[in-house]
Amino acid sequence: MADTTFECQHVPGGVPIKMWTRGVPVEDEARAQLARAAAMPFVFKHVAAMPDVHVGIGATVGSVIPTKGAVIPAAVGVDIGCGMMAARTSLMAHDLPDNLEGVRAAIEQAVPHGRSVGRGQRDHGSWGAPPPAIVEAWVGLAVRFERLCDKHPRLKNTNNLTHLGTLGTGNHFIELCLDTEGRVWVMLHSGSRGVGNAIGTFFIELAKQDMRKWHINLPDQDLAYFPEGTDHFDDYVEAVGWAQDFAALNRRMMMTNVIAALRGVITKPFEAELEAVNCHHNYVAREQHFGANVLVTRKGAVRAAKGVLGIIPGSMGAKSFIVRGLGNPESFDSCSHGAGRVMSRTAAKKLVSLDEHIADTAGVECRKDAGVIDETPKAYKPIEAVMAAQADLVEIVHTLKQVVCVKG
Repeated sequence: MADTTFECQHVPGGVPIKMWTRGVPVEDEARAQLARAAAMPFVFKHVAAMPDVHVGIGATVGSVIPTKGAVIPAAVGVDIGCGMMAARTSLMAHDLPDNLEGVRAAIEQAVPHGRSVGRGQRDHGSWGAPPPAIVEAWVGLAVRFERLCDKHPRLKNTNNLTHLGTLGTGNHFIELCLDTEGRVWVMLHSGSRGVGNAIGTFFIELAKQDMRKWHINLPDQDLAYFPEGTDHFDDYVEAVGWAQDFAALNRRMMMTNVIAALRGVITKPFEAELEAVNCHHNYVAREQHFGANVLVTRKGAVRAAKGVLGIIPGSMGAKSFIVRGLGNPESFDSCSHGAGRVMSRTAAKKLVSLDEHIADTAGVECRKDAGVIDETPKAYKPIEAVMAAQADLVEIVHTLKQVVCVKG
């Protein structure tokens, strides 16, 4: 294992923050936000900050918050179960067509993506009539979802079945990548979509109501929590677990449809999912750390237990990595979930020109319009620096470079 690379920030009245951020920028507000979380009385041992750390809503993106006896819904956020899936195919770079426009178009046709809003119009980012395979997959989630809706009826009128197997917007993507040996991979990034957002939003507000009811003062109202042993704690754990299962299935259904789309445009027969990884990076799980049973909330962080495979993507013009965890106990067996933003979406739109975006995505078949400037490579930290800062958390198994990128 590499030498320890974290730095320690002490928090008066709270637990320390261990930060794997050497060589990468960290905003002052992100440090302050981490300190507010570290001051909560039920945080266990310390808070771990990954090298992609940046300000988020509720909790800092790129943070690992272990708790005993309570859970903070906003620390998980509203994109519950957001994560990555990657699968290697038996195709090689020379098996791909010279012009990849048709490949990108086939993927865009196979997977609803983006979002459109208009009276009387169907959102093109959801299914109008979900295909039979999606309906069949939903059956495995339906009974548990009905139980959630019986307790919390407002969750019923959400995009649930119609969002299963769909991409969404923002930083969610589907990519075709090549590894250093020229092998073709499919990689995608999405979560629990509309229904997960509804679950997260509902329980975050419920926690805030509980804090007001019990007259509990917080350093930040987004740190509202449910104490273990309360009905709302149990309901949230059940709901968040369901949303995480939805997210993992959502990625698998998209992967199935992307591979089918590729088979429609690439004439050579090929195998897929020779090596497959499907991992969350916005979630909560019960784990053992430092001899204690704790709830670990990873907001923009991936589980990197010893030998466990994970995915760390760069921006839409940079490298991505399949990694193997080194099981570093100080990070609660975690690593970064990506490069991490250095510019807000608003700042990127103001500061990065369309010409710069086009230059920075040269060689990638992707959108080259002003609508994706907020996702342009310059909006993110350099992925090489992020990987160097966490050399004691993961080892690189495969280095990938995208040739096709589909954005919502």
